[in-house]
Amino acid sequence: MTVFPAVAGALPVAHFSEIGSTNAEALARAAANTPEQWIVADRQIAGRGRRGRQWVSEPGNLYSTLLLYDPAPPALSPQICFVAALALHDAVCDALPTLDPQYLHLKWPNDLLLAGKKLAGILVEGASAGARQAVVTGTGVNCVHHPVDTAYPVTDFAAEGFSLTPQALFEKLAARMMDRLTLWRGGRGFNAIRNAWLARAHDLGRQIEVKLAERVLNGRFDEIDSEGALVLSLPGGHRELIRAGDIFPAAAK
Repeated sequence: MTVFPAVAGALPVAHFSEIGSTNAEALARAAANTPEQWIVADRQIAGRGRRGRQWVSEPGNLYSTLLLYDPAPPALSPQICFVAALALHDAVCDALPTLDPQYLHLKWPNDLLLAGKKLAGILVEGASAGARQAVVTGTGVNCVHHPVDTAYPVTDFAAEGFSLTPQALFEKLAARMMDRLTLWRGGRGFNAIRNAWLARAHDLGRQIEVKLAERVLNGRFDEIDSEGALVLSLPGGHRELIRAGDIFPAAAK
């Protein structure tokens, strides 16, 4: 059985061998006004990703969620996705010093890639908790398993020749998340977070395809703005702000 620490990053850790969803558990605990904490699980039976997608959650991977209260003004709370992405990038580099960071990138808005293939995803959700706002940040990392037949290439650390246990990665992640939260300062330090994220961004300056609910756009990924929206340069010089969508490499002509 995987053994996780009782405390990580100065916060308590609730560890489950099996759970529906670490994010759902964190939201339930927020409704019960439990203290800030980490929720980790060896396996999820109802894991989910962005837009309600299923998140395959076999044992051997990392499934963790951080529960915080009022980490930032509500309008700025979604920025925590970029904070968590940087913390995860940091943690992987700490845990795998032989991995060349030039192959490890962040895909807007919430994925970690290794050599262009998805390794991890982040899901941020919020809910009212009495007079406070609860924000839960879930992170799923493919250590030894990954799904097949996905729209975007996916991999895991073992498949790429790296040995990394969920508990070893979690201990690094918990510490690095506290570091990045300190840098973020509830949104006041987002410019530093933004710059660090852009330095690790996948496809920055390249042509990409953006799939929205109602249309598909093709353009150049220029940057993210001061709120975290993707800035897409379209043919003709028009720039569009993308606040939610799925991005892919531009289709070959």
